[in-house]
Amino acid sequence: MWGILNYNINILEIMFKFDLKCISKDSQARAGILHTDHGDIMTPIFMPVGTVGSVKAVHIRDVRDDVKAQIILGNTYHLYLRPGTGILEQAGGLHKFNGWDRPILTDSGGYQVYSLAKIRKITDEGVKFQSHIDGSYHFFTPEGVMDIERSIGADIMMAFDECTPYPCDYQYAAKSLKLTHSWLSRCMKHYHETEPKYGYHQELFPIVQGSVYKDLRRESAEYVSQFGAEGNAIGGLAVGEPVEVMYDMIDFVNGILPKDKPRYLMGVGTPANILESIALGVDMFDCVMPTRNGRNGMLFTNSGIMNIKNKKWEDDFSPVDELCPSYVSNNYSKAYVHHLFSVHEILGSMIASQHNIAFYLQLVSEAREHILAGDYVAWKNNKISVVMQRM
Repeated sequence: MWGILNYNINILEIMFKFDLKCISKDSQARAGILHTDHGDIMTPIFMPVGTVGSVKAVHIRDVRDDVKAQIILGNTYHLYLRPGTGILEQAGGLHKFNGWDRPILTDSGGYQVYSLAKIRKITDEGVKFQSHIDGSYHFFTPEGVMDIERSIGADIMMAFDECTPYPCDYQYAAKSLKLTHSWLSRCMKHYHETEPKYGYHQELFPIVQGSVYKDLRRESAEYVSQFGAEGNAIGGLAVGEPVEVMYDMIDFVNGILPKDKPRYLMGVGTPANILESIALGVDMFDCVMPTRNGRNGMLFTNSGIMNIKNKKWEDDFSPVDELCPSYVSNNYSKAYVHHLFSVHEILGSMIASQHNIAFYLQLVSEAREHILAGDYVAWKNNKISVVMQRM
């Protein structure tokens, strides 16, 4: 056995629960409701990434009222460096600091540690790294990361882990998994020994790792499941492996993780990736693609993918996407947004980012409707063929 500790469960945990309403008749796609102290989340759900406390180039009002996001992300690594936990605690947590009154999830910084391979050193105790801002040295431990996430005030906190690269040989993946599991045990212990700072419940999600090796993924999924957390995540995918391998790993892991708890696939992905992963039983997604690609002129629409910088849109006065419910999708023409990009006006990036987030949220909302209706797979297959074509 893994030496799982018995914890005294705080009464606040009753406020965080997942109601699984429906599993599709034609796949493993699920529809549920995740209840938090900052509101309910209808799953499947896409979570816009707000790395430094803001969804890049989109006003928090529009994230809430126009694209109607139900939950956003913040990042432990970035918020720790700036503005720092002292400022966040003085503000009363990230919700008060940025004016967002719905749920927040924080990544643990594990992925940023992965991306800082040249300026970090991993030990059993934790990770020593240099700030990408000023080169100063810092040290993350599982306990320290839990304290930082408590200070940020996320409704959902992620465990500190190591994300392995791809390709990754078996020996390294096995060693990394052992370290991730050790860190998870420490995260869980410290989490249950501390209290929320702002009067509402914070839940901790473990992360399944194991690269592309099924025996390691099985070991990790079983280990993670033993903690009885109110949700679990799948990490270490979409880091360069073939998409077929990613889907195989998702399907395999979801066959082991508890069926009555939400499953969060970290950092994925394209509209096709999301719809296919929903069919495999994933409930929660995040990705920088909508805003990052939007800032570079790529728009995801209900008619396909367009590069709004292309000259073909210069005199197209139809809406960006009249099938998308967002204000910017219906009230700005392709020609106007093309013009904004051609003159390097920042408003172009703002409109494109806001539209893309709205499209992603519309996509998962429609997916939920078809899961409940029982025709998800047929709808998914048709939707992918349309939205992934180049315009």
